[in-house]
Amino acid sequence: MERRKIFKGLRVVELASVLAGPAVGMFFAELGAEVIKVENKSGGDLTRRWKQTGEDPTSDTSSYYHAVNWNKKVLFFDLLNQHDYNEVLQLIATADILISNFKAGDDVKLNLVSVDLAKKFPSLIIGEIAGYTDSTKVAFDAVLQAETGLMSINGTSDSGPLKLPIAFVDLFAAHQLKEGLLVAILQKTKTGLGSIVKTNLYDAALSSLANQASNWLNNKIIPTPQGSLHPNIAPYGEVFITSDDKDVLLAIGTDLQFNALCEVIDIPVVCTDFDFSTNDLRLINRVQLKLILQMAISKVNCLQFLTACERYKIPAGKINRIDEVFDNPDAQRMILNQTEFDNSISKRVATVAFDIVINVKE
Repeated sequence: MERRKIFKGLRVVELASVLAGPAVGMFFAELGAEVIKVENKSGGDLTRRWKQTGEDPTSDTSSYYHAVNWNKKVLFFDLLNQHDYNEVLQLIATADILISNFKAGDDVKLNLVSVDLAKKFPSLIIGEIAGYTDSTKVAFDAVLQAETGLMSINGTSDSGPLKLPIAFVDLFAAHQLKEGLLVAILQKTKTGLGSIVKTNLYDAALSSLANQASNWLNNKIIPTPQGSLHPNIAPYGEVFITSDDKDVLLAIGTDLQFNALCEVIDIPVVCTDFDFSTNDLRLINRVQLKLILQMAISKVNCLQFLTACERYKIPAGKINRIDEVFDNPDAQRMILNQTEFDNSISKRVATVAFDIVINVKE
């Protein structure tokens, strides 16, 4: 079954802007739903104007906007205008799913409170993304990365706290809402009734802390910035330079992988060194170990090293720039194109990264 037929016939109305909400809308668009994006008449989605230096100043969209607004029908309304409001309400009446990410209080101001809409349209599935569980603070991804500990564990001791260079909290919240909406669709097949699905950036960010949170909750260990290093495994996240000045990263997770690495780079004696014989000891002695590994890896070129690692099932990879990433045919399969109103071609990476094959009844 083609992915773009999965939700054929499903209508989604998107009253969302910036990244998190629109990413959810694009998810359904990629799977074949009709997605109607409602933007305000006074400038539209904020990200239309988020242009980098060098982007066409006359275009009414930015590359940022393109990232999560593929294959949507865009309509412009003023929700404070009664006529426009009625038009949007009629759209919602025909929708299967409504997506919103209003600032705190805007749903009341615009007369689009989810509980009221659910009473009016009981079969409607409503998905909401807020900033916080119970706060009127303005919520932007960078602030949430700061408040939820993500920045405190990102970076190095020299750099200090750093935010991730993508809006990770927005994207993670989008995934949370997608999952909730899919559950609501399943529930509707059983009951015929819609649901109100809510998530917020704060909770989504906390849920992403995973093992870093567990290290604190169970052992009272406060994670500190370690760059790309893993707090529980070594050598995992260490970066090395090959003889042709390429950066490669190792992600050794087992003793077997470590022993294979030592054989591949011709330092078998290191495998028998007590200081590196277990993961616990490699963690304690990771600085010394990195120096030894760097000396050996610097004698082999990148292609030879990675070819050997692949052959012996050693987790390793070259650190690629974005342009190098999209030179790869596997990455090019994930690019979605769209012809814009001015006949220019916009591009973005798909938000859907799975295939689905429906079982055939014999």
